[in-house]
Amino acid sequence: MTDAGILLVDTITRLPANAAGKIHVASSHGGVYAGSLALRGRCKGAIFNDAGFGKDGAGAGSLAAFEALGVPCAVVAHTSCRIGEAADMWARGRVSAANGPARRAGVRVGQGCAEAARAMAAAECPVYEPPPLPAEARSVLRAPGWVRAIVLVDSAALVQPEDAGAIVVTASHGALIGGDPRKALQVDGFVGVYNDAGGGADGCGTSRLPALEARGIAALTVAAASARIGDARSTYEDGIVSAVNARAKALGADVGAPLQPLLERWAKGAS
Repeated sequence: MTDAGILLVDTITRLPANAAGKIHVASSHGGVYAGSLALRGRCKGAIFNDAGFGKDGAGAGSLAAFEALGVPCAVVAHTSCRIGEAADMWARGRVSAANGPARRAGVRVGQGCAEAARAMAAAECPVYEPPPLPAEARSVLRAPGWVRAIVLVDSAALVQPEDAGAIVVTASHGALIGGDPRKALQVDGFVGVYNDAGGGADGCGTSRLPALEARGIAALTVAAASARIGDARSTYEDGIVSAVNARAKALGADVGAPLQPLLERWAKGAS
């Protein structure tokens, strides 16, 4: 069990009403968008998964954003626990990096997640003004000759019902939320794209792929080192395919291929 001042959530996109003033132990990646959600939830501090750090260190981008506001933040190693599962993060997670306020609170690299959260909870509560969410977190691309849209969302939580049948490019990690296959994708898209978050403990970074295969949906991940997690535009423009399910493979997706040409071919109706 956790302490009263600590909140465990499988995803930072679904905070309960009582989240304010607590340490958010969120098994989301530690990118800027995820961190913004925690700050807008008025957290006292937060711990995320480092998602393998990845391109431009995006998996831990929240560390600097929190530090600028004087708020403690840390990330746990993606190899130490399953991303997307807060209970596993609490039980097995080990801190891989921490910002200045977190270190001053007693958080250190190698420390267990529970101990780090309790150190943050015992520190003085910072006073800050939450920043706005990053701009253009969702956009829809259409072009002459395309038969289906390409939807770019910085978080899978931004998928809308009207995205059914579209190519959905999320910058979220490819792990199941709470291990639940029903949460792999909110709509029946033509294809779902995710970041592999460095692979992670138990190979969880691609666990959405078989779940979507069971629904007849093509799905793939891009390598965390190739595209910034939490940034759908980077996923689309920079991403290199790292894993595919059988449906995506049948449509011509190959590991090692650049993502953008593949998606634009599918947008034109090729399969």
